[in-house]
Amino acid sequence: MRNTQQGFTLIELVVVIVILGILAATAIPKFIDLRSNATTAAAQGIAGGLSSASAINYAGCAVMNNVLTTGKCTPMLAASATSKCSLIGTLLLPTQSFTVGAVPGTTVAGTLYIATDSALTTAGTTCTFVYGDGAAGVSQTYTGLATG
Repeated sequence: MRNTQQGFTLIELVVVIVILGILAATAIPKFIDLRSNATTAAAQGIAGGLSSASAINYAGCAVMNNVLTTGKCTPMLAASATSKCSLIGTLLLPTQSFTVGAVPGTTVAGTLYIATDSALTTAGTTCTFVYGDGAAGVSQTYTGLATG
């Protein structure tokens, strides 16, 4: 008479549990750091939007001879003292506003900070902002263009 196996042995179950434990130990650290990756991606997206908005406004103003035209040209004249990096946020929908001045050690999540609000030039100004993440923040740059 032959005996047939009716289930798994204790050794087989322990081996499966150990393998699952090893897989979990290697996978969990990859998911823990997703917040910093998401914050960096959000900052990069805002920087890209600001650069694009500035370039589109520059092109629209070139066509409209720097005359204020809703949806086409918002003049940001290079000679103007108010044409600064923080002004480009007004070109986006919804509008992005910046907190200008010293960046705090602990930033507010979702807040945009500009430590040095540089003047825009027609050749392009590299603007640097900090995207608040509840800690030190994520620094990103974008190109701001003055019109006319």
